[in-house]
Amino acid sequence: MLSPRRRVPRRLLSVRHWPSWCAVWVIWLLARLPYSLLIPLGRGIGQLVQWVMPARRKVAATNLRLCFPEMAPDERARLLRTNMINVGIMLMEFALGWLGSRRSLEHVPVDIQGLGYLEDARRRGVGVLLVGAHFTHLELCGRLLSMRVPLAGMYRAMDNEVLEFVILRARLRYAAAMFTKDDLLGTVRYLRRGGILWYAPDQDMRGKEAVFAPFFGVLAATITATHHLARLSGAEVMPFAHRRLPHGGYEIRILPPFDDFPSSDAGADTQRVNGAIETMVAAAPEQYLWIHKRFKTRPAGAREVYGVGVESRRPIR
Repeated sequence: MLSPRRRVPRRLLSVRHWPSWCAVWVIWLLARLPYSLLIPLGRGIGQLVQWVMPARRKVAATNLRLCFPEMAPDERARLLRTNMINVGIMLMEFALGWLGSRRSLEHVPVDIQGLGYLEDARRRGVGVLLVGAHFTHLELCGRLLSMRVPLAGMYRAMDNEVLEFVILRARLRYAAAMFTKDDLLGTVRYLRRGGILWYAPDQDMRGKEAVFAPFFGVLAATITATHHLARLSGAEVMPFAHRRLPHGGYEIRILPPFDDFPSSDAGADTQRVNGAIETMVAAAPEQYLWIHKRFKTRPAGAREVYGVGVESRRPIR
């Protein structure tokens, strides 16, 4: 297992990595700011995001059009603007979640409901797969929960070597463990030992085993890993919902474990997971990460929605 105290590799100290280290320094400085200042600062940055990230703004607009076709155009435009502001806030929440001190995190208002479900599973020695979604505040809420229960996470390595090293080392200081998305064996072993693992299966992971399952009425390529991890480990699957409250702070809800999960049908289980995530998103659509190309992979014969070069697969039956 990786250590949070591992030294910086010499190759990361070369001149070509200095701009990345400057970015780390900025993130560290932001994490030192009080929470009461971070959120307004994030809102200000969010006002700029929609202009400096036009491609991502277009992706978000496309996703909102597909998922909320019944919504009036002007209402959808307001939702898009609010979502871009949330992306700005996300940058501040990432800084605090990654590099903020425990003392700083203790001053963040949070209401956590449903811890009893986790405590019951721990008493029985049963692992728990917490199924969440890519909300703008996912990293911060994951850390807030990790201050109450031992929590591991799954992640995808960053392309930037410096950020990958710094962020992973930071996560290992507060997470019980971190597993790459390809470490199936390590993940299953952890769950079999009664561990709690946070996991978000709501992105289009091309190249992975997936089925097409409805997401707001649109067929979305969705990995079947939730079904397989539960089947191989015997872990219970519990939805993990969180949202930022209007006047600051967060609400985190651990929902009861799915009944009769996993079933013998990976496709049906995956649709069930998508349904749970859809309910979370509907409760706070402005806070979801709509800038991700959720419908990048399309069923055979379906039109592309983001532009050229989108691969196709057969939909589930």
